[in-house]
Amino acid sequence: MEFAWVAGTVCSAGVAIPTISVVNGVCHSGTLFLSPTGRKAYWIWDFLSFYVTDLFLFIYCYGRILVVIRRQARVVAAHSGQASNTAQDQSNKIQIRVIKTMTVVSVLFAVTWPPVYIHVIPVTFDKASLDENVLYIVMSIAYVYICTNQFVYAIKFQPVKRVLCSLIPCKKYAQRLQSGINT
Repeated sequence: MEFAWVAGTVCSAGVAIPTISVVNGVCHSGTLFLSPTGRKAYWIWDFLSFYVTDLFLFIYCYGRILVVIRRQARVVAAHSGQASNTAQDQSNKIQIRVIKTMTVVSVLFAVTWPPVYIHVIPVTFDKASLDENVLYIVMSIAYVYICTNQFVYAIKFQPVKRVLCSLIPCKKYAQRLQSGINT
């Protein structure tokens, strides 16, 4: 978590501060690079670092979580004997939840962030001018991912769901959710 905040701040400041310029009374930040090569190198690095690497990390980390869950399921099944059907069912449910969460988080990330890069690529390679209104729209779409990500985890994970349900004033519904009746 700290890395995400620090890296984002350092990268933003590292680009914004040297590229600040006032042109015709309008302050421009992050768009007026000293050289076109520097601008291209920055956007290629940004795409690889903050899109491709993140997508790879999502898939890799969720895959590792799934491997650990499967390994634990095999250990539990080997030690449980006759109760292995119950343990196997529980393990399958956990695996399905992890796969669903991984799919939702990864696909949402993969769909919401590319419009930003697709909009900036022609600008970076001098094929079009920057339309700030379109940039604001595509950035808003990308920020939808950031905002919805917490809700995905809150809906998918039972411990988080229990805590949130305990905050609901209607105790009957909250108790029913906590006991697992409505999952």
